[in-house]
This record gives sequence, structure tokens and C-alpha cells, in this order.
Amino acid sequence: MWELIRPVITSWKGQHRSVSGHEGRYEMREIVDAILYQARVGRRWRYLPHYFPPYTAVYYYFGKWRDDGTDQVIHDLLRWQVRESRGRREDPSAIVMDTQTVHASVNAPKATTGLDPGKKSRGRKRESPPTSWACSSR
Repeated sequence: MWELIRPVITSWKGQHRSVSGHEGRYEMREIVDAILYQARVGRRWRYLPHYFPPYTAVYYYFGKWRDDGTDQVIHDLLRWQVRESRGRREDPSAIVMDTQTVHASVNAPKATTGLDPGKKSRGRKRESPPTSWACSSR
């Protein structure tokens, strides 16, 4: 997986040189491994194991990549690789939507609310697509 991601990270690093010319203290592979670990276990950033770079450094890169779209490029590369290995087209033809019930006020008009039979609660449904390759909780 690293061989697939490395060109994207190397290119990003080349375009985002430090003003002082400092190359950085940590290897980019360590940063990526820490981000993937955090996404897999879902812990708070500050609880990254000691064998990873400090959480502040890892979260710094995660934030930069999230804000400039690099995380989406990496996500797309990984998705395409998995889909290709399974003989599927690059882009999925369907997505899974997650629904949740938003509880309605007792004063809300009945015409705009309903009963969620699974939860037996009054409210409105809202839907959202699943999240990306790493979660952003601190």
C-alpha cells in the first residue's frame, strides 16, 4: 500500500517546503501509518502509541491533507486498487446511505413528522453518506 501512496506524499512534500528548508523530523511513512492506525482503532489522537510520531505532528499532516484534498486523492487511489483487484469498475455504481431519526418537538406539525417504526419514536429522518479514509476527532 505504501508504494501506491508514496508518489502522492512525495509530490505533496515537494510542493510544501518549509520556509527554513527543514525537511521534517519524521518519515512520511510513519505519519501515514499513524493516520491509518488512528482511522482503524478510532481513538483520540493524543492516545496514539509511543512508537508513532507525536500526535501533534500526525494531526498536523492529517489536517493539512484533509484541508487541501490530498486525503481524498489517497482514498481514491486505495479504493481504485481494491476495486481493480476484485475485477470491478473504478467508481462504484451505488453507495450506502446512513439514516437517523431526528427527534421532533411535541409542538412540530404532524404533517412534517412521522413515526420511525424501528425505533418507535416521532421525528424526521435524515440521511448522510459514509465518511472518508480517516476520522477527524481529536
